[in-house]
Amino acid sequence: MSEKDLLLAIDNGTQSIKALLFDLEGNLLAREQVLFEPYYSTNPGWAEQDPLVYWESLCEACQRLWKHPGVDKSRVAAVSLTTQRATVINVDKQGRPLRPAILWLDQRKTYNHPGAGPLWNSLFSVVGAKATVRHFVAEAESSWIMTHQPELWQKTHKFLLLSGYLTYKLLDKFVDSTSCQVGYIPFSYKKLTWAHPLDFRWKVQGLTQKQMPELVDSTRVLGEITSKAWEATGIPKGLPMISGAADKACEVLGSGGIEPDVGCLSYGTTATINVASKKPVSPFWLVPPYPAAIPGAFNIEVEIFRGYWMVSWFKEEFGYEERMEAMEKGTEAEILFEKLVEDVPPGSMGLMLQPYWSPGLKHPGPEGKGAIIGFGDVHTRAHIYRSILEGLAYALREGKERVEKRTGTPIKRLCVSGGGSQSDSAMQITADIFGLPVARPHLYETSGLGAAMIAAVGLGLHKDFPSAVSAMTRSDTVFQPIEENRQLYNRLYKEVFLKMYKRLGPIYKSIRDITGYPA
Repeated sequence: MSEKDLLLAIDNGTQSIKALLFDLEGNLLAREQVLFEPYYSTNPGWAEQDPLVYWESLCEACQRLWKHPGVDKSRVAAVSLTTQRATVINVDKQGRPLRPAILWLDQRKTYNHPGAGPLWNSLFSVVGAKATVRHFVAEAESSWIMTHQPELWQKTHKFLLLSGYLTYKLLDKFVDSTSCQVGYIPFSYKKLTWAHPLDFRWKVQGLTQKQMPELVDSTRVLGEITSKAWEATGIPKGLPMISGAADKACEVLGSGGIEPDVGCLSYGTTATINVASKKPVSPFWLVPPYPAAIPGAFNIEVEIFRGYWMVSWFKEEFGYEERMEAMEKGTEAEILFEKLVEDVPPGSMGLMLQPYWSPGLKHPGPEGKGAIIGFGDVHTRAHIYRSILEGLAYALREGKERVEKRTGTPIKRLCVSGGGSQSDSAMQITADIFGLPVARPHLYETSGLGAAMIAAVGLGLHKDFPSAVSAMTRSDTVFQPIEENRQLYNRLYKEVFLKMYKRLGPIYKSIRDITGYPA
């Protein structure tokens, strides 16, 4: 009988789903990825997807994984799932989606919702919470469905995050991980459980706790793979599924971030900086700490909503030459962009980019816009590209300083994951702007690795999370700050970048008032 010493991680991102097979040393033994269009939009600002796209992509990725030479299913000890956050799906009693999934990228608002009723609304006004409640109601996807599609809302048996939907497809149970709960849902981020029955969010969302899945802490067993799921995915019937965590939480763990002095940057579609904390500290008003992959712990996070999406934007709008060359050479256009960065000096000859291409909740605010200032006749698209990398690093450094202030713990080193971590130029720019050593993990797939680590601890294959981090994570390359560059960037950051939003914010508001964009 073979030893069960392998872990299957399923990682459902915004643009693809991956099936990943790890050993207990954190080595990636097999990988399959299925790409799909991230979303479709039938109205400006909307972002929706057919939930079956996620499920069918999961099935295809797993079936292809089992065909890899040397992959032995009998050695797989468990499966764990990690997904994009805050993507919601409402289903009927048979678990069938009633409408397209609403993605985390969706920007629709609900302004004509009646709220919690006259009595509650009066109470909110008295205690000064009316604006907070109005914000929650406007942002919550369930408020929009209940207001604009009431007939579908009446049929809603369960209101699930993507993680809960895929877990149902695998286990035939409405159950989800506590560490996956991120979004506008009636969840207590401080207590890490469903909100109290009298919490106003139940009322304004038209939800009851019966409509939410059962919550199970990460590392616990959610259930076993069903016969139906086995036939569709090839995952062995009866295999235990361990409660995982959301993608950012898994990235932090897979990068080795289990202490608050380690800053974990994610250069993904959304760029973030996270630290692990035992205390539920909020980085901004109305922005809660999120559940960490470690049960009972929290991730303190600052995010740049569009993040490395900006690299994709640059590729589509300005990178035709590299795209054509990449097709001829059978490589990625982003690799060719490295030459663009190398041809431009640090500081992009004064070109400064503010990376707020989408509105935010606090900073930037709802009127937020991106900006590039400092143009001269010497600047080319290469300067624009480097300024994107620099602008994202400036914004994340500002996030770092906010997190340090809130936690009271200085960040001493950085780990970077996500697509941007594969760029040496981006890594060096980050080290120079932060003035700290920046480590690239040994694996690009830190989110999937984090899910595998949760399973390893849950099964007792590693006794605890420090042991799992020691055994399964390590640095590939560490980038040290270059002193001359650090000094240059420090002045640009303090004397220019930190002043940009304050100066431009009123102008953004005028643009919004005049044009109606962003709504």
